[in-house]
Amino acid sequence: MDLVATGKQRTERRTDALSKERIVEAGIELLDATGEGGLTFRALTERLATGPGAIYWHVANKGELLAAATEAVVATALATEPAESPDSPQDAIRAVALGLFDAIDEHPWLATQLGLQLSRSPAGPVTPRILESIGRQVRDLGVPEDSWFTTATAVMHYIFGAAGQYTANSRVLDADVDRAEFLTTVANAWADLDPDTYPFTRAVAGQAREHDDRAQFLAGIDLLLAGITTLHLPRIP
Repeated sequence: MDLVATGKQRTERRTDALSKERIVEAGIELLDATGEGGLTFRALTERLATGPGAIYWHVANKGELLAAATEAVVATALATEPAESPDSPQDAIRAVALGLFDAIDEHPWLATQLGLQLSRSPAGPVTPRILESIGRQVRDLGVPEDSWFTTATAVMHYIFGAAGQYTANSRVLDADVDRAEFLTTVANAWADLDPDTYPFTRAVAGQAREHDDRAQFLAGIDLLLAGITTLHLPRIP
C-alpha cells in the first residue's frame, strides 16, 4: 500500500469536507454566541471537530476570518428579497437599509466590523458591495453624477451609524433591564425637566416611551430620501 498516496487522499478528503464556507459559518456562529473575543482558532477547532491545520488551509488568521464572516453576512443581507418587489429606487434603498439593519440586529458584532471594513479596507469586497447597492438607486433617482458619491455615502454612513447605535443600546438593555421599563424611566425623567429650559424634550417624552427602533431607523431613511428628492430632482412648474 502506498502510505504517502493514502495520506494525501485523506488530507484532500478532509480539506474538501471542511470548506471555507463551513469555517466561515462556524465563525459566524461563534461571533453571535460569544462576540469577537470568543472567536479563537481553538474554539473554532472544537466546534468543527478538526485540527488547526485544516482551518489554516483555508483561513490564514483571525482578521481574515472576521472579514470573510462580515462579507458573508452582508451578502446575505443584500440578497434578501423584500416582501414586495421595490417599485421605485426609494423602495429599493429602504430594502437595502432594512436588510442591513436586521443583519446588524441579528449579528451584534457586525456594526464594528463594517466600520473597520470602511476605514481599513475600503477597496474590498464589503464596502463596494454596499456602496453599489445604494449607489445604483441614487443614480436611478436622477441625482446628478457629481453628487453620486456624497449622496450614496451619506445614506451608507447613516445606515452604519444608526443601526450600530440601536444594536449597542439593545445589548446594554438586554443585559441589565427591561427595554419598556427603561424607556418609561427615561420618559418620566424628561417629563419632569424644567419647562423653561427643556420645553422640547418635555414635549417628546411620551414619544420616546413608545417609539420602535426599527420604525425610527426607517424614518431616518425617509428623511434622507426626502432631502435627496428636494435637493436634486427637477421640480415640475
